[in-house]
Amino acid sequence: MRIYDWHAAPNPRRVHIFLAEKGLSVPLEEVADGMKLKEEYKQNFPQAMVPILELDDGTVIGEAMAICRYFEESYPDPPLFGTEPISKAKVHMWETRANEEGFLAFGELFRNTHPDFVDRGLPGSAEPIPQIPALIDRAKGRIRRFYKKLDDQLSDNVFVAGDSYSVADITALCAVDFGAWTEMGVADDVASGCPNVKRWHAIVSARPSAST
Repeated sequence: MRIYDWHAAPNPRRVHIFLAEKGLSVPLEEVADGMKLKEEYKQNFPQAMVPILELDDGTVIGEAMAICRYFEESYPDPPLFGTEPISKAKVHMWETRANEEGFLAFGELFRNTHPDFVDRGLPGSAEPIPQIPALIDRAKGRIRRFYKKLDDQLSDNVFVAGDSYSVADITALCAVDFGAWTEMGVADDVASGCPNVKRWHAIVSARPSAST
């Protein structure tokens, strides 16, 4: 078993944190060289995305949350996807929101502004995808709305999906920390009116798993 990894990237970080919370250690194989995936990796895995989990029998599982789900089912303690129908539904709901409204918005901003991603406007594509400057302002608006929604949710909850730490916190943390790459992180002006996000961010960032 091994995980094909780009250790500096935010998506693999979701899996790093998840495994650390579970107390699991899985061999990692770095497949990036600077800001690009290695050609050999892309030839073997044309989807050209990380992370990927390869099991001992050759089964390949891509997508961060799919990998986390595999380990949740294999090693259920401590539970990070909820414990009963309501909490599981809330965790799923908020992890989805953190990903689609937060993580993807930060990714849209990053891919359309970073000089190393001039022809890499979308992930998972071998053909050149140009940056679209018009998407920059849209991404910034998405990020502002995400911070406000997250701050409202955290006004009555210790963690993103309730009273317990979960994958919703992992995705949200990796999303807002990704924002620091584009000067739209928790320490930047965009989050100045979000005290609940800052309180939550300090708590989850202090967990040992966050530094993996």
